[in-house]
Amino acid sequence: MMGRQVTGREQLFYSFSMEDHVPAGHLLRGIHRFLDLGCFRQHMEAFYSPIGRPSVDPELMIRMLIVGYCFGIRSERRLCEEVHLNLAYRWFCRLSLEDPVPNHSTFSKNRHGRFRESEAFRQVFEGVLARCMAEGLVRGEGFATDASIIMADVQVGNRVPGSEPIDWGNPDEASRPVREYLAALAEVNDPPAPFKAVSLTDPAASWANRGGPSFFAYSTNYLIDLKAGIIVDVEASAVSKAAEVIATRKMIERVEDKFDLKPKRLVGDTNYGSAALLGWLVDEKRIEPHVPVCDRTERQDGTLSAGAFTWHAQSNEYRCPADKPLRSDWRSFNNPRTHITNADTVIYRSRQRDCARCPLKTQCCPNTAIRKIVRSIHEDARNVARHIATTHAYEKSCRERKKVEMLFAHLKRIMKLDKLRLRGFSGANDEFLMAATTQNLRRMAKWLIPAMNMATLTPA
Repeated sequence: MMGRQVTGREQLFYSFSMEDHVPAGHLLRGIHRFLDLGCFRQHMEAFYSPIGRPSVDPELMIRMLIVGYCFGIRSERRLCEEVHLNLAYRWFCRLSLEDPVPNHSTFSKNRHGRFRESEAFRQVFEGVLARCMAEGLVRGEGFATDASIIMADVQVGNRVPGSEPIDWGNPDEASRPVREYLAALAEVNDPPAPFKAVSLTDPAASWANRGGPSFFAYSTNYLIDLKAGIIVDVEASAVSKAAEVIATRKMIERVEDKFDLKPKRLVGDTNYGSAALLGWLVDEKRIEPHVPVCDRTERQDGTLSAGAFTWHAQSNEYRCPADKPLRSDWRSFNNPRTHITNADTVIYRSRQRDCARCPLKTQCCPNTAIRKIVRSIHEDARNVARHIATTHAYEKSCRERKKVEMLFAHLKRIMKLDKLRLRGFSGANDEFLMAATTQNLRRMAKWLIPAMNMATLTPA
């Protein structure tokens, strides 16, 4: 017999439990198991007044933001609507059916106020990372680093050439990103060269191009542990190789200071193969650079490259294939000189009379009177990286480096963070920290919950 839905009957009493209506295998159940915001609450107490009307619970706002980043809900207005309607979201945020959902404006007010003053998002990220370490997902033996470009929330047409002076007007009346940009410039004694174009909406954003139309963007820099792909630090930077290298150094030092964690090896691509970074890794930090060397000494015109010359450290000279010396100090000076250039290199030159009668001149320096070789002051560290690149451990590192690339793919495709909603470096850092926190929580849930379930089902 065909049934008919009965409507219009109202019950006086209901017995309802949200715990029964959230599936056992729901992702938020796994995240909830490993998310502990107790230390975060203690950290935030100092930034709230002990008197007055109670505010919205900061833990509730963090849980709602985690839901938004986890499921790619980029709009905070829509996030409030989804939490209001979705039982699983309400359960994760510890809201009953009758509890009201905070207004979307609450997030903006707290983010630009006490959350930023207290570095709340950094506190949450480090708390989740500490839990990852406690669960054994961070080995500390090897780290990988990389950067990915995220578009800024600005209109491309609202820009001016970076070479022209810009009148920002009264700083007190400017927007928050402009005020932060001007304050950062005032703190730097030697400001970097401006970009080709500067956004009037978000002047800190970089003018970038990756084979298509140019756009404004920031770089998110990840430092991950290679055991389980846990993000151990994240930093926002400008879109440039130099800025990304500086961000990597900052992340390595911060992780060492905060968690006493220093890797034995660092894995990266060619962007991190500069002489200065390799020298810092090898000489100061004692970290093996599993990084391809950025080498421009190889010639493409068929003449002899620098590799054909033999280095003699004791005599501080090169020897050419004809066994003639190349030195940096042919002349003697009353005051000793280091001969180090502004690019941290030393130039070694041959003698003109040696080259004039050399039978290999047409293969060595056919268009110049002498041969010059530029040697970095970090050449020993570069040689260490070159030797590592010939080992099987380096081949393994190249395969493991894909873990950080997979995290960037997940960030943009699943979490929908291919374009920022917040502006300025502070806004970019807030978004990148929350996204990395959510990725670490998801990784714990995916890795540890199945193992726990198997351990429960396995008989003793």
